[in-house]
Amino acid sequence: MSSGYSSLEEDAEDFFFTARTSFFRRAPQGKPRAGQQDVDKEKETHNYLSKEEIKEKVHKYNLAVTDKLKMTLNSNGIYTGFIKVQMELCRPSQTSPSSGKLAPSSSGCMNTLHISSANTVGEVIEALLKKFLVTESPTKFALYKRCHREDQVYACKLSDREHPLYLRLVAGPRTDTLSFVLREHEIGEWEAFSLPELQNFLRILDKEEDEQLQNLKKRYAAYRHKLEEALSEMWKTD
Repeated sequence: MSSGYSSLEEDAEDFFFTARTSFFRRAPQGKPRAGQQDVDKEKETHNYLSKEEIKEKVHKYNLAVTDKLKMTLNSNGIYTGFIKVQMELCRPSQTSPSSGKLAPSSSGCMNTLHISSANTVGEVIEALLKKFLVTESPTKFALYKRCHREDQVYACKLSDREHPLYLRLVAGPRTDTLSFVLREHEIGEWEAFSLPELQNFLRILDKEEDEQLQNLKKRYAAYRHKLEEALSEMWKTD
């Protein structure tokens, strides 16, 4: 396990932009996977924040920081800070022949990025690939948000226009509550998930199956009871 630090401001100037001061929830596309409903509900809070609300959240965030990676709020409402991204690539990625560097493998490495509240998911992906000198197209990669709740793990692929630092601010600094993962998304649907995520899906499916079975048994019992009552009334009339 290796770790690295990079900055969209220092290492990739093309990826450090003037921040927007408002954020809007992107309408979800397609039917959510099992276990993703709670994650989608969380997106509903990711709407516009006033400068005072941002100031309060940044203050609370910095009070909770334990690794000195605090956020900085500028006078115009733009803030900068750090996110940590786990690299989980399923196969070696193409790198520049002259670089002499190896792309991160599926074993994963953690990279710390210094970004702005304006930087989008798409820009973060481009910066990570540039940092590791990966020559493959950014469209082959996706940034996932991994949430941990009550011993369950939920994974949600972020749209290119979402803002990772905003998600970090809302969730707080604890990576056991929210973490970011870079993956290739042009692979089989289930291969895109880690073993704990797949196990969690199985638990959810087992629970839903049991609930459906119990509902079916109740309906059958109610139907049988009514049928027996009807038969009883017929016998009485005879």
